[in-house]
Amino acid sequence: MKILDWPEQERPREKLLHYGAQNLSDAELLAIFLQTGVKGQNAVQLAKSALQRFGSLRSLLQAPKRKLMSTPGFGAAKYAVLQASIELQKRHLSEQMVRERSFCHADDASNYLISQLRDKQREVFSMLMLDSQHQLIAYREMFQGTINSAAVYPRELVKQAMEDNAAAVILAHNHPSGRAEPSQSDIAITQKIKQAMQLVEVTVLDHFVIGDGKAVSFARRGLL
Repeated sequence: MKILDWPEQERPREKLLHYGAQNLSDAELLAIFLQTGVKGQNAVQLAKSALQRFGSLRSLLQAPKRKLMSTPGFGAAKYAVLQASIELQKRHLSEQMVRERSFCHADDASNYLISQLRDKQREVFSMLMLDSQHQLIAYREMFQGTINSAAVYPRELVKQAMEDNAAAVILAHNHPSGRAEPSQSDIAITQKIKQAMQLVEVTVLDHFVIGDGKAVSFARRGLL
């Protein structure tokens, strides 16, 4: 049955307009994004099939381009719109943080960093640049590596902190394996960065290792 033949209050778009996006299922939200179905499947059925194929909404959103574009109902145009939507959400969060938030608590920083790093397929080393009130100046992805390592150069981190006029920084990197435990090399490079930042009077507040939806704080572990 076509969605237009459904009762109006059950159609995803109308349901969103009347009750809000938070009251829609993953399949209904994805159906609004897809807009149309394919032969034999309306948009909601198509969305349910895609979610079953990938196992979850998150897995679908981080699926490789080739695999997603080969999924019925998706293609180059839909992939481009989806990636743009994801990036808009990230930028919205970043802008909100710049305007409203100061990172006075570890949970504030960890939640933000999880949203930025947990779905990266390669290891990425980043920094939060903060002013003297610990408000966000900028989020910087400084180095990218392989699936299990990234070369980090303290001198480049110091240079960027100076360019951003940061009074403090929070370091972060992800573990694509999903396991958020710091390694001995993570601990060693953190100490080198801390010493280098001290020379220019920039405080290293914390270093987070980001896993699959989890962040480990060096400060809380007593590793700084």
